[in-house]
Amino acid sequence: MSQKKQILLNAFNMNSVGHINHGLWTHPRDRSHEYKTLSYWTDLAKTLERGLFDGLFLADIVGVYDIYQSSVDLTLKEAIQLPVNDPTLIVSGMASVTSNLGFGITVNTSVEHPYIFARRISTLDHLTDGRIGWNIVTGYLDSASRALGHDGMNDHDHRYDRADDYLDVLYKLWEGSWDDDAVIADKATRVYSDPSRVRKIFHDGPFYKSEGYHLAEPSRQRTPLLFQAGSSGRGKKFAARHAECIFINATDPASAARTVKALRDEAVAAGRRPGDVKIFIGITVVTGASQSEAEATLADYIDHASPEAGLAHFSAGTGLDFSRFELDEQVSYDGGNAIQSVMQLAKLKGWTKRQLLKELAIGGRYPLIVGDGAQVAEELIRWIEESGADGFNLTRTVVPESYEAFIEHVIPGLQSRGAYKTAYAQGTLRNKLLGDGDRLPAGHYGYQFR
Repeated sequence: MSQKKQILLNAFNMNSVGHINHGLWTHPRDRSHEYKTLSYWTDLAKTLERGLFDGLFLADIVGVYDIYQSSVDLTLKEAIQLPVNDPTLIVSGMASVTSNLGFGITVNTSVEHPYIFARRISTLDHLTDGRIGWNIVTGYLDSASRALGHDGMNDHDHRYDRADDYLDVLYKLWEGSWDDDAVIADKATRVYSDPSRVRKIFHDGPFYKSEGYHLAEPSRQRTPLLFQAGSSGRGKKFAARHAECIFINATDPASAARTVKALRDEAVAAGRRPGDVKIFIGITVVTGASQSEAEATLADYIDHASPEAGLAHFSAGTGLDFSRFELDEQVSYDGGNAIQSVMQLAKLKGWTKRQLLKELAIGGRYPLIVGDGAQVAEELIRWIEESGADGFNLTRTVVPESYEAFIEHVIPGLQSRGAYKTAYAQGTLRNKLLGDGDRLPAGHYGYQFR
């Protein structure tokens, strides 16, 4: 068996009916409408652990998609990430039925004070025994900002400036408030925590102020494994400082390679090693026992998908109402205050509405790989070898069969080629993915707050 780079793999999902590939909730075998039940999530977690997935990566938004047709109507009809439930509350249930699967949860830094958020993450790190990760997002929806009582979103770079200050508060709480040996738990002397080993944090930053003790005792990771998805200019600088895993979008291995190089160069400029960040590419896979079976499955899925719903999602990402454009009208992607990486990609491709609808045939715009297990395995390996990335966020199509088919057909193909693990590594989520211990490494920005 030839030895190749071991591919990292997250299942990409959301605590909602619709996520990336829109319209597939209408498929008769899809169970995504059961997202409100804990058994739906615990069953999924057990399936993913059986397939040796590294993690379940849970997206989230605060707000609604109301750009397309200047309305929320299609969003509601097609369940375009609405309704959407809190991703943090399902983790402990899934952790109770698994031992190794990691959980990456998306939480917006604009939603609550870091002092409260710090306790929730520490709680989850305790309950999962060190298997929690945090996907740091700064928000991009005006609807969210208005719902929280603001007039609208701050500009793009300002949101990252605020997030930098947010992280400084968190590092002080997670890394600096309690010593590792602060908890004694001695019943005979009636001392649970040694007061000399617990301290207040003091923070007076440009956006946040905090004076107080971290409410939770040290968890196994202290700081959760840090994910981030920004690949704009400012987003790359933020990632270079904070991120340990970065999620990118790319249309092909060549474009992925450019983004990967830029991100690793930024990490080096920030005093880190290129390998200190693991980079994941969003991908969609439709597979089966044969190529013809996979192609038939894809045709079946496309019959239920909603390209228009995908277009409404894309409208939210760009801030442009595509319902107002003619099919072949040239679209200006300049300006805007939404997701800069989406805007840059759309501008590079020069997508018209007609071209976008074609890209969105399966309801989402991530690269699509179709074939039997061996074909998909070879293509995934090619992406990794040509891009220099480390793994994939595998989007769902029809749930749970898309994950089950991937485990049945693709995982063995990757393993037989030496490109995928046959057992989990030991330790926390951080150690499993990075192999450098359970805590933040010395080269990370947050290490200084210990």
